[in-house]
Amino acid sequence: MISISNISYLIGGRALYEDASLFIKPKDKIGLIGLNGRGKSTLLKLIHGELTVDAGSISKSNDCTIGFLNQDLLSYQSDDAIVTVAMGAFKVAVDTQREIEKILHQLETDYSESLIDKLTHLQEKFEHLDGYTMQAKAEEILEGIGFSTKDLHRPLREFSGGWRMRVMLAKLLLEKPSLLMLDEPTNHLDLPSIEWVENYLRNYDGAVIVVSHDRRFLDNVCTRTVDVTQQQLIPYEGNYTYYLQEKQMREEIQKNAFNNQQQKIRQTERFIERFSAKATKARQVQSRVKMLDKMDLIEDVMNDVAAVNFKFTFKQQSGRHVVQLKNISKAYGELELLKNTSITLERGDKVALIGANGKGKSTLLRILSGTESIEGERQLGFNVIQGFFAQHQLESLHVNNEILEELKQAGSGKTEQQLRNVLGCFLFSDEDVFKKIKVLSGGEKSRVALAKTLISEANFLLLDEPTNHLDFISENILIQALQQYLGTFVVVSHNRHFVSQIANKIWYIQDKQIKEYPGSYEEYEYWRKQQGDSLQETKAPEPKAERKETPPKTKPVNDHKKNLERDLKKIEEQIAALEKKKHDLEIEMSKPELISDYTALSKAKEAHDLTLTKLNELNERWLKVADEIEMN
Repeated sequence: MISISNISYLIGGRALYEDASLFIKPKDKIGLIGLNGRGKSTLLKLIHGELTVDAGSISKSNDCTIGFLNQDLLSYQSDDAIVTVAMGAFKVAVDTQREIEKILHQLETDYSESLIDKLTHLQEKFEHLDGYTMQAKAEEILEGIGFSTKDLHRPLREFSGGWRMRVMLAKLLLEKPSLLMLDEPTNHLDLPSIEWVENYLRNYDGAVIVVSHDRRFLDNVCTRTVDVTQQQLIPYEGNYTYYLQEKQMREEIQKNAFNNQQQKIRQTERFIERFSAKATKARQVQSRVKMLDKMDLIEDVMNDVAAVNFKFTFKQQSGRHVVQLKNISKAYGELELLKNTSITLERGDKVALIGANGKGKSTLLRILSGTESIEGERQLGFNVIQGFFAQHQLESLHVNNEILEELKQAGSGKTEQQLRNVLGCFLFSDEDVFKKIKVLSGGEKSRVALAKTLISEANFLLLDEPTNHLDFISENILIQALQQYLGTFVVVSHNRHFVSQIANKIWYIQDKQIKEYPGSYEEYEYWRKQQGDSLQETKAPEPKAERKETPPKTKPVNDHKKNLERDLKKIEEQIAALEKKKHDLEIEMSKPELISDYTALSKAKEAHDLTLTKLNELNERWLKVADEIEMN
């Protein structure tokens, strides 16, 4: 359907892509992953035609249509009702309906047969276009992604950017393009809406490309994963979990190949150094020099997994009860969110506050922080020092400060190197730390505010959607930081993987009451299923255990010089044969048909590992024999 062939794309002289290729089939469900700044969103724009490649080509079949949901749509505004905006997906049907309405108005004064015939033709066309069901379809999808029935006829202009993005998503889903491209769609969806979209995309008849940092969403939707790394597009025939398993296997093979090649280079250089002065070895020395010059160097594995090398600490513990809410109520005019509800947060609680938007989660965070007026009583515990992260906290950043200076002023007492380590975890490295706050994007400011919150001396943290602007590495850093955090926190998040890693209690708002589930998110999900609220989930197949074989031991060598030289030549021939076999196996394992066959790939990897073991043994033996020859 779409062929991306050997493309290159440069930004400011830096190559985002270099000789990269990918083929997108008609019903592919692709998760596009990679670190921030690697070019995921750029690739979507290249496919959409908004940008042009510097080299290579992107070709599409004649019948291919593309729908693209990107962050630029947040600024779109209209006075039309949201259901009307969504129905823009049925442009021909809507235009036909307008023509019908115009003719019906004309028929009030003109009963000519030609006008009636035109009306009949248009009505038949409208029916053929499913015009009589288009509004029902639009309403179904809008309600599926979180809009209430009463909101459907409100003007788009009245909604915030996140809700406008949902309307544009609904419009795209109704258009049903051949290829649907979604850039971070879950950033603006609550948990019930995410699950609805997952189910819709799984059954979508066309192809889908999703850029997302929501691991569970990628697992539940995608059947292929494409890693944007080192200016290339590396495909994996499975969901995100499969990708992690497969990537680990590939990196192990690459690491072994790299180590083996480095060992061979060292041995060859050692041979050249030893025998370069001997005329009898001149031909062999020259041969090895040429071999080194022609060798295609294998790159070492790039480790994208970062680990926390510092601790988020505080000087004093809070009392047993951190916050107590007693018989509180909260309403905005006629909208009542909470009514006469109570709950207690105790020291050491790691709470995830989840649920649909509009239920009052962010309001409850502000109530816990003491910044929201309420009916009822809020009691803050002894020695409680709180830190609050939310999108509106960005306004408290000092715009003329450099990033590093902003963290220094947070008063944590950490050294400059420790602060640099923290900023590095949130994607600010080297000279980035000297950027002024005022030149940062919204996402970058969000990361600074989050880092500032985490290094504070707070023993009680309130975090509102902290993962929205984080890639997988930064999200993993935040997970590790919260796992080792000895204080208490409440997190609002729709990121299920994140919540499953950090929470020991689940809070949700139901019937205007704050409810608590005393367990992990997985346990909560199981309990919810038992209550009749099913949650479908796909899992990658478990990898089969590898069968280990003991390589045959080589025979001891004769210490006579002539026999040693004969043995050395024989070992070199065996090494050459095994290196060819290793090379052939690596080519075989890179073939798409083998990558999709896990059993065959495991067998090929087993043979590859055995070959590497034999190679290592022979290389060690070659060194010993060469030493003995030199001694004789």
